[in-house]
Amino acid sequence: MSAAENSTLDGLDLPALERFFAARVPGFAGHLSAELLQGGRSNLTFVLTDGRQRWVLRRPPLGGLTPSAHDMGREYEVVAALGGTAVPVARAVALAGPDVLGVPFSVVEHVDGRVISTTEQLHALPPADIARCAYALVDVLARLHQVEPAAIGLAEFGRPEGYLARQVRRWYDQWHRVQTRPLEDIDTLHARLAETCPAESGASIVHGDYRIDNTLLDRDDPAVVRAVVDWEMATLGDPLADLGLHLVYSDPAFAPVLAGSAASTSELLPPAADIAQRYADASGRELTQLEFYLGLSYFKISVIAEGIHARHLQGMTRGTGFDSVGEAVAPLAAAGLRALSRGLEGAPS
Repeated sequence: MSAAENSTLDGLDLPALERFFAARVPGFAGHLSAELLQGGRSNLTFVLTDGRQRWVLRRPPLGGLTPSAHDMGREYEVVAALGGTAVPVARAVALAGPDVLGVPFSVVEHVDGRVISTTEQLHALPPADIARCAYALVDVLARLHQVEPAAIGLAEFGRPEGYLARQVRRWYDQWHRVQTRPLEDIDTLHARLAETCPAESGASIVHGDYRIDNTLLDRDDPAVVRAVVDWEMATLGDPLADLGLHLVYSDPAFAPVLAGSAASTSELLPPAADIAQRYADASGRELTQLEFYLGLSYFKISVIAEGIHARHLQGMTRGTGFDSVGEAVAPLAAAGLRALSRGLEGAPS
């Protein structure tokens, strides 16, 4: 869709973007077309092209009930800093304030790769490739956690000390911002997390939302990660929080958040305990108190799912598959209570 055909594509002002690109992006051909990527549950993500080059633009959702989770500047900063490290990311192009679109947005170079978001897409791969892909993903996560933040200019990107306690408080605060109904399990899970919160296991850059569909995989070899994307929740914190979330995304209770068919929940992926062991081997980290990190991760995605559900009820979501998101909140909260008590069977310690 070109600027002439529709200058007000939902969330975009293409003529304003063309003026911005003309001033900021070398080699821009002068006219843009845009397409909304399907599957985004939070920030709006668009592919832009001038017919010769392609870019990806990300901006906050139209109904931003949780504003701290949609910081374009932080997302752009971490992607720009990680360029040239062992962590694959898209090349950073430009960051803009609210003067162009009314909200901040970031632009990165388009990376050619495949996104595997549904179980159907994953199951089209040979079983051996599915396992290779799963282990490649956790190896990249371990490499991210080995990057020294100060060495790439991110020493002040976050405050690792007290990260876990702040996460518990933050997501309960977000729950009160977005909740559409009372849910006793959320209150109980919060209370137990607050009571059992340990000291941090270490400090690193954390992605904050690491799963298979937040990566671009090589089209010929799915065990090659071309780029890690969706860095909107990145900060400095406890690396085991990233691992806990990656493991929790394998729970089938998460599937309704991604329209009922989430690749991360496939039964063909290696067991969560095997993924945890791979991470322990690749990172050299001890996975003590993993049950806390699992409980915290369930708590976090319960609140995120409720926030998406709240925006959907207000008519603020774009795309399809949002009707089922609210159904995931209660099962995820209940699973968090179970994980906090039982941990992950077979996980390394």
